[in-house]
Amino acid sequence: MATQLSTDTDAHLIERAKLAPELFTAIFDRHYRNIYGYVSRRLGPDLAEDVASETFLTAFDRRHSYDVTRGDARPWLYGIASNLVARHVRAESRRYRALARAGGQEVGDTEHDDAVAGRLDAAAVRPTLAAALARLPEPVRAVLLLVAWAGLNQQEAALALGIPAGTARSRLHRARQEMRQALGAEIEVDE
Repeated sequence: MATQLSTDTDAHLIERAKLAPELFTAIFDRHYRNIYGYVSRRLGPDLAEDVASETFLTAFDRRHSYDVTRGDARPWLYGIASNLVARHVRAESRRYRALARAGGQEVGDTEHDDAVAGRLDAAAVRPTLAAALARLPEPVRAVLLLVAWAGLNQQEAALALGIPAGTARSRLHRARQEMRQALGAEIEVDE
């Protein structure tokens, strides 16, 4: 039976979990790490476990209303997580402002010169990116981070946030423009 569960779609598992709630653990097992990673990047590790867990509690409570025509539950779960993250947006904005004020971060030891150079470059622009992220309105930031950190495409981000695909596309475009503009002053062109 365990082999059967591993090949089931998310929709099929959620449908079956309506009558056999213990089957929802398979959804948790499949997606918790990614949801936790996304929330951790948005809110920091201190809140991530609580918010990620709350995401699955909310999903479990709402399993009866899940649209089983959608085979992949990731956009649904990221949508729940994004709504929970929105509750913590003020704390997130404070975190980005603090990161922007903190300047570059310590670079870890590595044996590869290229890795060191890449980390130094990243450390140099981190405060600028953090400040630019803090300036973005939450709806724009949410789309950008779902695409950049959660690995969703524009359509999946739109589903996760419950917005039209065109709105997600325009918000992502705006966010990318803001990030390019913020980095423009930091990037030196080698000639």
